[in-house]
Amino acid sequence: HTQYSLLDGASAIGKMLDKAKADGQKACAISDHGNMFGVFEFVNEANKRDLIPIVGCEFYLVEDRHRKSFTRQEKDKRYHQLLLAKSPAGYRNLSKLCSLGFIEGLYSKWPRIDKELVLQYKEGLIATSCCIGAEIPQAIIHQTEEEAEKVFLWWLDAFGEDFYVELQRHFIPD
Repeated sequence: HTQYSLLDGASAIGKMLDKAKADGQKACAISDHGNMFGVFEFVNEANKRDLIPIVGCEFYLVEDRHRKSFTRQEKDKRYHQLLLAKSPAGYRNLSKLCSLGFIEGLYSKWPRIDKELVLQYKEGLIATSCCIGAEIPQAIIHQTEEEAEKVFLWWLDAFGEDFYVELQRHFIPD
C-alpha cells in the first residue's frame, strides 16, 4: 500500500520502488485500498527503475453494493479483497471495478464492490485469499471450518488457477 491507501498506507511510491530495486527485486506491486489513484505514478516510476510494475487494488467487498442503510446491530460488513491485473483486459476490469465501487457502492467513505461485480469483471484478474480482513480468514476466525471452506471454494471456482492463497507471517495469533 502507498500513500494513496488513505489511513492505511504511508509508503511513498518512489521510496518503495527504490527499496525494491536495492533488495534485488525484479517486480513490485501496488494494491491500495479501494482506489487506483497512484497507478500512473507507480508505473512511471517502476519503469524508470527497470522494475516490472504489477497493478492491483485491495477492494472493499460487501454482500450487496447497493445497500446503503445499516444499524448498530447490523453494520456494513466489509471484507478486503486483493485483485491484480495480469493482462490489459485485467487492467481495464480493475479500473471498471474501482469506478463502480465509487459510482454504485459508495457508502460513507468506502467504495464497495460485491461478488456479482467480481464475476462480471474477473477476466484478466488474479485473486488472492488476501489478509486477515478478507472473507476467507474472517470465516475461519468467526464461523466454522465448513463455512470457511465454502467461501474458499467460491473463490477457487471463480478464479481457478488465478486464485492464490496468501500467507503472511506477522505473528498475529489469529
